[in-house]
Amino acid sequence: MFNSQRPDPADLPTTGQLLRATAIAAVSASAILVTIILPSEYGVDPTGIGRTLGLTQMGEIKMQLAEEAAADAAMDSAAGPQMAAAPAPASTGQAAPAIEGDTRSDVTTVTLAPGEGAEIKVAMSDGAQVDFDWSVDGGHVNYDTHADAPGISYHGYGKGRESTGKNGTLVAAFDGSHGWFWRNRSGGTVTVTLRTDGAYTEIKRVV
Repeated sequence: MFNSQRPDPADLPTTGQLLRATAIAAVSASAILVTIILPSEYGVDPTGIGRTLGLTQMGEIKMQLAEEAAADAAMDSAAGPQMAAAPAPASTGQAAPAIEGDTRSDVTTVTLAPGEGAEIKVAMSDGAQVDFDWSVDGGHVNYDTHADAPGISYHGYGKGRESTGKNGTLVAAFDGSHGWFWRNRSGGTVTVTLRTDGAYTEIKRVV
């Protein structure tokens, strides 16, 4: 049997050294929390360092978009049964859809007063794609591209702040409603124009 040799007490750290190392670790962790984590995740910047590094702005965007997404999801949930019975028109200026095979195209416009929000959703199957291009006339908006379905309250595709437009291809992560939420953060009224082209069966304004 092998018996390990006990270490020399002189080689072990003293109680004072252990306490000092613990204190240094605690101070370092607190500094990281205050200067990096709180500003970048929650927009809280007690030292001002986070704003200098651009982290506070990041945290403010995250918190603002999270609040807007939560409010949007709550309104979606409350309006769901009513929307199923009588879907709202997609917009105040929607062109007639051009249906070709299993795809369609639409142009949807919404006008937003300062602070007002709107959401447009398309119904898509898992893996279906829609090309989109939206632009803002008169200012800028915060946006949240996301999806929801029974049993899935929120699935994010992308978010942004003070944007004047975005384009790309949205690939449905599951069967459900997929789309765009905008909130006008400009000082005046703006108009958002959304162009969609792809494999979706319905488009409607839900907020």
